[in-house]
Amino acid sequence: MLGISRQTDYAARVVLHLACLAPEAKVPIADIAKHRMLPLEFVRRIVGDLVRAGILATSRGSGGGVRLARPAAEISLGEVVHAMEGGVALNHCVSDRRVCPLAAACPVQSIWVEATHVLDSYLASVRFDALAQRSEAHQPAHLRVQAIGRVRGARGCAGPKGALA
Repeated sequence: MLGISRQTDYAARVVLHLACLAPEAKVPIADIAKHRMLPLEFVRRIVGDLVRAGILATSRGSGGGVRLARPAAEISLGEVVHAMEGGVALNHCVSDRRVCPLAAACPVQSIWVEATHVLDSYLASVRFDALAQRSEAHQPAHLRVQAIGRVRGARGCAGPKGALA
């Protein structure tokens, strides 16, 4: 099977969780793990990777937590994939032609390159603000998070038809 790692899937869930909240809302990492049903230690490592990539920001103290480092409209799914996977490549010969001595003359290699480019471009076009608005199933989960009062600075973000996302 061709696919992304569990780490990348979880990272996308973490960023989506934050994208569904009000801008500048800060959330304890433990709350994200709980509400997205992710292992806490795994989420801590993922948050560290996403902070290093400039996707998330953290602050310590009583008003601290994790938040998006910039607006959700400026963060792409492709950026998360690159932060977690190191990039997109459907075959080793795409990222390093030296892996295969036949790469220069291989008709399949050129297809892998083209397909990788298409996938990478598509993922770069998918923004988290659009993902946050896409699924009404996410709204109840985020409303519960905000209702328990552990989201710092949250006012709720407008979803479809003005609902909270």
